[in-house]
Amino acid sequence: MAEHATAQETLFALREQIARLEGKSLPALAAAEQADSAADPEGQKTRNNQPRLPFGIPPMDTALEGGLPLDGITEIRSLLMGDAGAASGFTLSLASHLKARQPSDAPVLWIGDVVSTQEAGIPYSVGLKQFGLSLRDVLYASPRKLDDALWLAETAVASGAVVATILEIRGNPRHFGLTESRRLGLRAKAAGRPLFLLRHAGEEEASSASFRFLVEPAPAARRHLPEGSELGGSIGHPVFRLTLEKSRIPAPLSLLLEWNPHDRQFSLGREAGEAFSFHNPPAHPGARLPASADRQDRAPALGTVMAFERAS
Repeated sequence: MAEHATAQETLFALREQIARLEGKSLPALAAAEQADSAADPEGQKTRNNQPRLPFGIPPMDTALEGGLPLDGITEIRSLLMGDAGAASGFTLSLASHLKARQPSDAPVLWIGDVVSTQEAGIPYSVGLKQFGLSLRDVLYASPRKLDDALWLAETAVASGAVVATILEIRGNPRHFGLTESRRLGLRAKAAGRPLFLLRHAGEEEASSASFRFLVEPAPAARRHLPEGSELGGSIGHPVFRLTLEKSRIPAPLSLLLEWNPHDRQFSLGREAGEAFSFHNPPAHPGARLPASADRQDRAPALGTVMAFERAS
């Protein structure tokens, strides 16, 4: 008991010193943790006491210690903008899954990124229905500056007026780092609302997110008929290839996850082949475009081929 209190004091003093070196005030997170330590000296509070959003899939829920936190940040990222559709679809699936487990008239707020919108577009009614949502379930905002987007995200999470907030960003902007992430995490913790950080074409970086997923596209299975057979040549429910990059479990978890928009539930997808993306092309893609015959963009001819005598 005494050792636990000493460790908490040491951690608090270290964070206070870091705040002084950075020229900032004492982080509210450290103050909150010290208050929690004083209220619970035995250290009996665990992550299992946090509100969670389970997937209903044992391997996933075990790795997530019961599910995604409903009072914190979950990051969903893609490697390239070509995978933005998969990352956005998985994020919408999470929002729909949350509304199914916690029925509410409160909408989901999607804070769009200007650059990502120009390349990947915005959510629309037909696409939302494919994930079990409607236009009334989603509010869309498109701030022109990142600072405005962060302010809107903090205000929305703190208000508790939305069931979840989706903050879309592209890459790793300089003005969105660990400090801004911690501030968003504190707002989500105080309001008891989840925030999904949707990062397109971004690299891994330090953040206050409890979990981080790398999302890649995966081929959908065939559509199932009522009698249980599969309809040949059909396209079934969307499938995502997920890699759990950040968690308290050291070993990464990678699996295929299928989303059923009708039941608003996830299930393990069957291995239907390798996911296609720009960074993982097929082994034999073939010619994507017909070769030019008489145009200037024709590949230049090789130079003169010379034959050399053998050295031995």
